[in-house]
Amino acid sequence: MEKTVNGSDLQYYFLLERLLNIMTDMSGLRLRELYGALGALCRMFRISKGTVRFFQGLNHEMEDKGDTFVCYDSGEGGSVAHTIRIVTKVGAVVTCSVTMPDGAAPLNDEEFQRVDLVMKTVLSFVSRVRLQSVVEMLSLHDEHGFRNIRSMMQYLKTQNQDGALGGKAAIHFNLRHFSLVNQEIGDQAGDIVIRSYYDGLSALIGRTGTVCRLGGDNFVALCEREQLDSVLEYLRGAPVCYDKESGSRIKISASAGVYLIPAGFVMQNPGEIMDKIITASQAARSSTGDPVAYYDDSLRAGKERFMRLQHLLPEALRNEEFHVFYQPKINLQTGALAGAEALCRWFRGGQIIQPGDFIPTLEESTEICKLDFYMLDHVCRDIRRWLDEGRSVVRVSVNLSRRHMMDFDLLQTIISIIDRHQVPHQYIEIELTETTTDVEFRALKRVVRGLQAAGIFTSVDDFGVGYSSLNLIREIPWDVLKIDRSFLPRRNGDPDNPQSIMFRHVIAMAKELGLACIAEGVETQSQVEILLDSCCALAQGYFFDEPLPTAEFENRLSGFCYPLSKPEQTV
Repeated sequence: MEKTVNGSDLQYYFLLERLLNIMTDMSGLRLRELYGALGALCRMFRISKGTVRFFQGLNHEMEDKGDTFVCYDSGEGGSVAHTIRIVTKVGAVVTCSVTMPDGAAPLNDEEFQRVDLVMKTVLSFVSRVRLQSVVEMLSLHDEHGFRNIRSMMQYLKTQNQDGALGGKAAIHFNLRHFSLVNQEIGDQAGDIVIRSYYDGLSALIGRTGTVCRLGGDNFVALCEREQLDSVLEYLRGAPVCYDKESGSRIKISASAGVYLIPAGFVMQNPGEIMDKIITASQAARSSTGDPVAYYDDSLRAGKERFMRLQHLLPEALRNEEFHVFYQPKINLQTGALAGAEALCRWFRGGQIIQPGDFIPTLEESTEICKLDFYMLDHVCRDIRRWLDEGRSVVRVSVNLSRRHMMDFDLLQTIISIIDRHQVPHQYIEIELTETTTDVEFRALKRVVRGLQAAGIFTSVDDFGVGYSSLNLIREIPWDVLKIDRSFLPRRNGDPDNPQSIMFRHVIAMAKELGLACIAEGVETQSQVEILLDSCCALAQGYFFDEPLPTAEFENRLSGFCYPLSKPEQTV
């Protein structure tokens, strides 16, 4: 017998068709109509409440950390009559429950099937829409919930389309000495500090800008020009709470590069802004003064100079345009040649390019490493030739940039260069400077110990310039302490002033630790006398000799003796 379609059937099919049309409308989400259709269906089947919950994963479901969507609620309360749960292909969990008032007639079989169909339809719709928003959220945030670089790119493009970039300030900033923060309070508390610092800056900038994390302790931000002073004050130092129970706080600061986007600016691609703020940020990090640098023409010229040097370097290395100059090291007790430091001079097109014109620029990247290995190779080549010629050979020190510290194969590379020329290891000394991160420090310790195990001397360069020099000699077993010229006291100064006292005690401390001490940058007779009074045995500087070409330095290898005093010149 054929079943007749009554009015309630027609209404159900009408509402179901309406619901499907709303859910499949690609032009946009019509929430009011959606809730209206769902409300009508719920009332038809005596349902007092319909609820959908979305969990990003099974662990979120177990912890009850999900989003709740109430599709309909009459306020009558009641008991759950039916629940459906699905797990999507990507692991998300979606549940749908309907509640019926106490005392309401239960659903018959046909009603139950129809309610079940509506619930599955709603689940499918919510899963699709919510997963799309989750994917969008994840694509714009990193695994810790920070807005990421894609978020910044999207923000820049949107602002550019709206013509709103002009007059804003773009900032790239790096948290200063954050590895030390982790050492002091622990990684877990360190994560809390980064989040709190980020949230504080985001709140300061508000909705008129954005803050995004590039990774680690590197961030970018965009703010209104009138907010910049407050933002930079925050970046220069702000107290951050990392333990609410104890109220423990720590001051966090950052070095920052700023680009003031001019009025009327139209961005062709985001790299126009990102390149500028990263260039300025690099300048800020290398500065010993203000930790904030603004992008300007001089920084642009510096970047162009780096790109030009980067282009010229391979050809210059192939053509051996870099020459080794040797600056003698002198025994202050005898005046005898005690060693030498290898220094680089670049000859190109018949002219000499001074180190200050290319070394600092190359040190901005790992390009400096290629030149360092070139220098070590040529020093070993010279020493091998001197040995073959029967000359008296002294130990030569070669500088290596801290950029090498991220090279896990550094130790083996150094040894292989020396051994390729069959140079006895005792004739090579590797000069290294202090590092800026705990990761680099551990690498430095490993390299120094490895060099010493191989019989290669090591020296810490520029002692007295950095902030962690004492820790540097306490934890790493150097052979030589090289004291920076800025640390030398003045001859006519008070012998009891802090600088003079510190200098004498550094020499005494080094001797007790078994380190040889050498003072660099010695230029006057009075400085020589200070060194002798302080029992510093070695020195180098223009008072004795400037850096010498190889042929001229070879003349010093045969018993040359330097005078330790010079007659005064009469005018």
